[in-house]
Amino acid sequence: MIEGLDTLKQWVEESNNIVFFGGAGVSTESGIPDFRSVDGLYHQKYDYPPETILSHTFFMRKTSEFYKFYKDKLLLEGAKPNAAHLKLAELEEMGKLKAVITQNIDGLHQLAGSKEVLELHGSVQRNNCMKCGKFYDFQEVKERVEKASELNPKDKDYMVPKCDCGATIKPDVVLYEEGLDDNVITKSIRYISNADMLIIGGTSLVVYPAAGLIHYYHGRKLVLVNLSPTAQDSSADLIVRGKIGEVFSQL
Repeated sequence: MIEGLDTLKQWVEESNNIVFFGGAGVSTESGIPDFRSVDGLYHQKYDYPPETILSHTFFMRKTSEFYKFYKDKLLLEGAKPNAAHLKLAELEEMGKLKAVITQNIDGLHQLAGSKEVLELHGSVQRNNCMKCGKFYDFQEVKERVEKASELNPKDKDYMVPKCDCGATIKPDVVLYEEGLDDNVITKSIRYISNADMLIIGGTSLVVYPAAGLIHYYHGRKLVLVNLSPTAQDSSADLIVRGKIGEVFSQL
């Protein structure tokens, strides 16, 4: 039996204004790699550190190297929503959950059926030409990256997806050195401030400014669902240790 699960169940039953705030741990059970765990991207070897590759400066200066990493580790196909994604969509359908606020860029919450999803760091499902602004979905960009991978690796456009106008396509993902979307932040703060229950799952709560959003919660049902301790454990009203998919499958 997972400690704290009974209390979590009771609080969910009693609450009708729940907000969920999630990080990479929500999607690892779907096969999406995280960054900071033992097997995460930060512990793997590349020519450049992942945090450097995923920066605005690197994208602009070494676009080919960026897309080489992006194709390998972030442009993943076939991932399916897990029990956590599905339960959150179910809670929203029941009228209990008002919003999902996520640091993930994989689009799995929407695939599970969630409607009100606030993506703090953008999404690989949306892409735009940097010149004309034309929109490209995930599959179109994947195909164009694969086509560009047939070029000579020494070509400056190797791996770089190109728009029909010839310019570079950029994913709608917030890179390091880029600011978060003001509208997404404003809506997230409003939902968290008004929530009677805030469930935080699958995040180490060390990435700011996103992690700072939880300080806008003023209720008495702050729940942390995580495998390991976080920087905010002392602020929690309830801590549930376990894989988030396993926990949510029992709600």
